[in-house]
Amino acid sequence: MTQNNVNFPLIGTPAPEFTAVTTQGEINYPKDYKGKWTILFSHPADFTPVCTTEFMTFASMHDEFKALNTELIGLSIDSIHSHLAWLKAIQGYTWNGIEKPVVKFPLIADIKMDVASKYGMLQGESDTSAVRAVFFVDPEGIIKTILYYPSSLGRNFKEIKRILLGLQKAEKDKVALPANWEPGKDVIVPPPGTCGAIQKRMEEVKADAYEMKDWYLTFKKDK
Repeated sequence: MTQNNVNFPLIGTPAPEFTAVTTQGEINYPKDYKGKWTILFSHPADFTPVCTTEFMTFASMHDEFKALNTELIGLSIDSIHSHLAWLKAIQGYTWNGIEKPVVKFPLIADIKMDVASKYGMLQGESDTSAVRAVFFVDPEGIIKTILYYPSSLGRNFKEIKRILLGLQKAEKDKVALPANWEPGKDVIVPPPGTCGAIQKRMEEVKADAYEMKDWYLTFKKDK
Protein backbone atom coordinates (compact mmCIF):
# COMPACT_ATOMS: atom_id res chain seq x y z
CA MET A 1 0.00 0.00 0.00
CA THR A 2 1.36 3.43 -0.89
CA GLN A 3 0.83 6.53 1.15
CA ASN A 4 -1.20 8.09 -1.67
CA ASN A 5 -3.93 5.51 -1.08
CA VAL A 6 -4.34 6.28 2.62
CA ASN A 7 -7.04 8.63 3.90
CA PHE A 8 -6.02 10.61 6.95
CA PRO A 9 -8.65 12.33 9.11
CA LEU A 10 -7.68 15.82 10.24
CA ILE A 11 -7.66 17.44 13.65
CA GLY A 12 -10.56 19.87 13.93
CA THR A 13 -12.80 17.99 11.48
CA PRO A 14 -15.78 15.69 12.15
CA ALA A 15 -14.86 12.09 12.91
CA PRO A 16 -15.75 9.88 9.91
CA GLU A 17 -19.07 8.14 10.49
CA PHE A 18 -19.50 4.37 10.47
CA THR A 19 -21.71 1.53 11.68
CA ALA A 20 -19.88 -1.52 12.99
CA VAL A 21 -20.34 -4.83 14.76
CA THR A 22 -18.48 -4.99 18.09
CA THR A 23 -18.07 -7.27 21.08
CA GLN A 24 -20.71 -5.12 22.81
CA GLY A 25 -23.19 -5.08 19.91
CA GLU A 26 -23.63 -2.76 16.94
CA ILE A 27 -22.53 0.86 17.26
CA ASN A 28 -23.13 3.95 15.13
CA TYR A 29 -20.13 6.21 15.52
CA PRO A 30 -19.94 8.98 16.54
CA LYS A 31 -23.74 9.36 16.72
CA ASP A 32 -24.16 6.94 19.64
CA TYR A 33 -21.60 8.88 21.69
CA LYS A 34 -22.88 12.43 21.36
CA GLY A 35 -22.27 14.31 24.60
CA LYS A 36 -19.28 12.14 25.55
CA TRP A 37 -15.60 12.14 24.76
CA THR A 38 -14.37 9.03 22.99
CA ILE A 39 -10.99 7.41 22.48
CA LEU A 40 -11.05 5.29 19.34
CA PHE A 41 -7.94 3.13 19.03
CA SER A 42 -6.71 0.35 16.78
CA HIS A 43 -4.31 -2.53 17.23
CA PRO A 44 -2.60 -4.78 14.64
CA ALA A 45 -4.15 -8.13 15.56
CA ASP A 46 -5.75 -10.27 18.25
CA PHE A 47 -3.60 -12.74 20.20
CA THR A 48 -0.45 -10.64 19.81
CA PRO A 49 1.78 -9.82 22.80
CA VAL A 50 2.00 -6.01 22.72
CA CYS A 51 -1.71 -5.67 21.98
CA THR A 52 -2.53 -7.95 24.90
CA THR A 53 -0.64 -5.72 27.34
CA GLU A 54 -2.42 -2.68 25.92
CA PHE A 55 -5.87 -4.19 26.25
CA MET A 56 -5.11 -5.28 29.80
CA THR A 57 -4.06 -1.70 30.59
CA PHE A 58 -7.08 -0.09 28.94
CA ALA A 59 -9.36 -2.55 30.77
CA SER A 60 -7.73 -1.65 34.10
CA MET A 61 -8.30 2.07 33.41
CA HIS A 62 -11.84 1.75 32.06
CA ASP A 63 -13.49 3.25 35.14
CA GLU A 64 -10.98 6.12 35.22
CA PHE A 65 -11.95 7.12 31.68
CA LYS A 66 -15.68 6.72 32.37
CA ALA A 67 -15.29 9.11 35.32
CA LEU A 68 -13.95 11.63 32.79
CA ASN A 69 -17.07 11.26 30.59
CA THR A 70 -15.02 9.23 28.11
CA GLU A 71 -15.78 5.96 26.34
CA LEU A 72 -13.18 3.60 24.89
CA ILE A 73 -13.62 1.88 21.52
CA GLY A 74 -11.09 -0.61 20.16
CA LEU A 75 -10.60 -1.95 16.64
CA SER A 76 -8.63 -4.56 14.76
CA ILE A 77 -8.94 -6.30 11.42
CA ASP A 78 -10.12 -9.57 12.97
CA SER A 79 -13.46 -11.36 13.24
CA ILE A 80 -15.91 -11.00 16.09
CA HIS A 81 -15.27 -14.62 17.11
CA SER A 82 -11.52 -14.00 17.26
CA HIS A 83 -12.17 -10.91 19.38
CA LEU A 84 -14.40 -12.81 21.80
CA ALA A 85 -11.90 -15.65 22.19
CA TRP A 86 -9.02 -13.24 22.77
CA LEU A 87 -10.88 -11.12 25.34
CA LYS A 88 -11.88 -14.32 27.14
CA ALA A 89 -8.25 -15.39 27.27
CA ILE A 90 -7.19 -11.99 28.65
CA GLN A 91 -9.48 -12.52 31.64
CA GLY A 92 -7.11 -15.24 32.81
CA TYR A 93 -3.92 -13.17 32.66
CA THR A 94 -2.02 -11.23 35.33
CA TRP A 95 0.62 -8.68 34.33
CA ASN A 96 2.18 -5.50 35.71
CA GLY A 97 -0.14 -5.48 38.72
CA ILE A 98 -3.23 -6.00 36.56
CA GLU A 99 -5.08 -9.16 37.54
CA LYS A 100 -7.54 -10.95 35.27
CA PRO A 101 -9.03 -7.84 33.64
CA VAL A 102 -12.45 -7.83 32.00
CA VAL A 103 -12.68 -5.77 28.81
CA LYS A 104 -16.02 -3.96 29.05
CA PHE A 105 -15.62 -1.54 26.14
CA PRO A 106 -16.53 -2.48 22.55
CA LEU A 107 -13.98 -3.99 20.17
CA ILE A 108 -14.84 -3.44 16.51
CA ALA A 109 -14.60 -6.33 14.05
CA ASP A 110 -13.27 -4.68 10.89
CA ILE A 111 -12.70 -7.63 8.55
CA LYS A 112 -13.45 -5.57 5.42
CA MET A 113 -11.16 -2.78 6.70
CA ASP A 114 -13.85 -0.15 6.15
CA VAL A 115 -13.20 1.74 9.39
CA ALA A 116 -9.44 1.27 9.21
CA SER A 117 -9.44 2.82 5.74
CA LYS A 118 -11.51 5.82 6.83
CA TYR A 119 -9.16 6.55 9.72
CA GLY A 120 -5.79 6.09 8.04
CA MET A 121 -4.98 3.00 10.09
CA LEU A 122 -3.61 1.06 7.11
CA GLN A 123 -0.13 2.38 6.47
CA GLY A 124 3.26 1.22 5.19
CA GLU A 125 3.73 -1.58 7.72
CA SER A 126 1.00 -3.81 6.35
CA ASP A 127 -1.93 -3.97 3.93
CA THR A 128 -3.90 -6.27 6.23
CA SER A 129 -3.33 -5.03 9.78
CA ALA A 130 -3.78 -1.63 11.40
CA VAL A 131 -1.09 0.47 13.01
CA ARG A 132 -1.60 1.54 16.63
CA ALA A 133 -3.77 4.60 16.08
CA VAL A 134 -5.48 6.72 18.76
CA PHE A 135 -8.19 9.29 18.06
CA PHE A 136 -9.49 11.65 20.74
CA VAL A 137 -12.95 12.86 19.75
CA ASP A 138 -14.92 15.49 21.66
CA PRO A 139 -18.61 15.34 22.67
CA GLU A 140 -19.62 17.00 19.39
CA GLY A 141 -17.82 14.38 17.29
CA ILE A 142 -14.83 16.56 16.37
CA ILE A 143 -11.35 15.03 16.23
CA LYS A 144 -9.06 16.79 18.71
CA THR A 145 -5.88 14.70 18.71
CA ILE A 146 -4.44 11.91 16.56
CA LEU A 147 -1.60 9.54 17.47
CA TYR A 148 -0.03 6.84 15.29
CA TYR A 149 2.42 4.23 16.59
CA PRO A 150 4.23 1.36 14.84
CA SER A 151 3.22 -2.18 15.71
CA SER A 152 6.41 -2.77 17.72
CA LEU A 153 5.81 0.08 20.21
CA GLY A 154 3.26 -0.15 23.00
CA ARG A 155 1.43 3.05 23.87
CA ASN A 156 2.05 5.17 26.98
CA PHE A 157 -1.26 5.14 28.83
CA LYS A 158 -0.27 7.85 31.28
CA GLU A 159 0.23 10.08 28.26
CA ILE A 160 -3.11 9.05 26.76
CA LYS A 161 -4.85 10.07 29.97
CA ARG A 162 -2.79 13.28 30.19
CA ILE A 163 -3.83 14.22 26.66
CA LEU A 164 -7.49 13.68 27.51
CA LEU A 165 -7.23 15.75 30.69
CA GLY A 166 -5.40 18.47 28.78
CA LEU A 167 -7.99 18.62 26.01
CA GLN A 168 -10.80 18.84 28.54
CA LYS A 169 -8.93 21.49 30.55
CA ALA A 170 -8.16 23.65 27.53
CA GLU A 171 -11.77 23.49 26.33
CA LYS A 172 -13.32 24.14 29.73
CA ASP A 173 -11.10 27.04 30.82
CA LYS A 174 -10.13 28.45 27.39
CA VAL A 175 -6.43 28.17 28.14
CA ALA A 176 -3.35 26.62 26.53
CA LEU A 177 -1.04 24.15 28.21
CA PRO A 178 2.78 24.39 28.33
CA ALA A 179 5.31 21.66 27.65
CA ASN A 180 5.07 18.73 30.06
CA TRP A 181 1.85 20.08 31.58
CA GLU A 182 0.16 17.89 34.14
CA PRO A 183 -3.03 18.52 36.15
CA GLY A 184 -2.40 21.10 38.84
CA LYS A 185 0.44 22.83 37.04
CA ASP A 186 0.29 26.39 35.71
CA VAL A 187 -1.58 27.03 32.47
CA ILE A 188 -1.11 29.67 29.76
CA VAL A 189 -3.70 32.37 29.18
CA PRO A 190 -4.33 33.45 25.58
CA PRO A 191 -2.06 36.32 24.49
CA PRO A 192 -3.69 39.77 24.23
CA GLY A 193 -4.62 40.89 20.74
CA THR A 194 -4.58 44.68 21.08
CA CYS A 195 -2.39 47.36 22.66
CA GLY A 196 -5.15 48.07 25.15
CA ALA A 197 -5.38 44.41 26.09
CA ILE A 198 -1.62 44.29 26.66
CA GLN A 199 -1.88 47.24 29.06
CA LYS A 200 -4.76 45.56 30.88
CA ARG A 201 -2.76 42.33 31.14
CA MET A 202 0.15 44.22 32.72
CA GLU A 203 -2.20 45.74 35.28
CA GLU A 204 -3.55 42.28 36.09
CA VAL A 205 0.01 41.02 36.52
CA LYS A 206 0.70 43.78 39.04
CA ALA A 207 -2.34 42.57 40.97
CA ASP A 208 -0.75 39.10 41.16
CA ALA A 209 -3.42 37.56 38.94
CA TYR A 210 -0.81 36.23 36.50
CA GLU A 211 2.88 35.52 36.09
CA MET A 212 4.10 37.26 32.95
CA LYS A 213 7.31 36.24 31.15
CA ASP A 214 6.52 38.57 28.25
CA TRP A 215 3.39 40.22 26.88
CA TYR A 216 2.54 37.11 24.84
CA LEU A 217 3.62 34.51 27.42
CA THR A 218 1.59 34.69 30.62
CA PHE A 219 0.89 31.93 33.14
CA LYS A 220 -1.74 31.53 35.81
CA LYS A 221 -2.29 29.00 38.54
CA ASP A 222 -4.46 26.05 37.69
CA LYS A 223 -7.74 25.96 39.60
